[in-house]
Amino acid sequence: MSTRTDAPTRREQILREAARLFAERGFHGVGVDEIGAAVGISGPGLYRHFAGKDAMLAELLVGISGRLYDGGRKRVAEADGDPERLLGSLIDGHIDFALDDRALITLHDRELDRLRDSDRKLVRQLQRQYVELWVAVVSELYPPVPQAEVRGAVHAVFGLLNSTPHLGSYGTGLPGRAGTEALLRRLAHGAFASLDAR
Repeated sequence: MSTRTDAPTRREQILREAARLFAERGFHGVGVDEIGAAVGISGPGLYRHFAGKDAMLAELLVGISGRLYDGGRKRVAEADGDPERLLGSLIDGHIDFALDDRALITLHDRELDRLRDSDRKLVRQLQRQYVELWVAVVSELYPPVPQAEVRGAVHAVFGLLNSTPHLGSYGTGLPGRAGTEALLRRLAHGAFASLDAR
């Protein structure tokens, strides 16, 4: 969602509003009529795009996991074997996600267990593959560090970056989008650099 520059399709509008409403009020606290009203169509009109709320939730959570993994693979291909450049690119990409798609982070934390088993397994598989992209590059940068510790550091950095829904809005003391991005970047790089001091 955050990487598109053209106008969103009706389906994307529905998903964005569903994510926002689900994150604000919980999956069961939102009806299809409310989602429809948020995009200017009737609740029943949503069924032309989705089988129901469960299908929206699955597409949101599987979709973002797939986009993160695909984006990570693209960054690997573009880094030309430079692990330092690649790590910076992965961090920047995840920061964009964490700042642009906060509702999806909240949704994942609260509603992942509502997915069908097959969809939940697919989300977890995509997430593991995404983690392994990071583990490979961090291991290359810090070769003496055991993989278990590298993996722990990657998960810790994800926790740091994915804390953005808890930061509030930029108007409440945060340094605006650019300042928050710079802060998260420094913290993430600092966390990985600390592997050198072990």
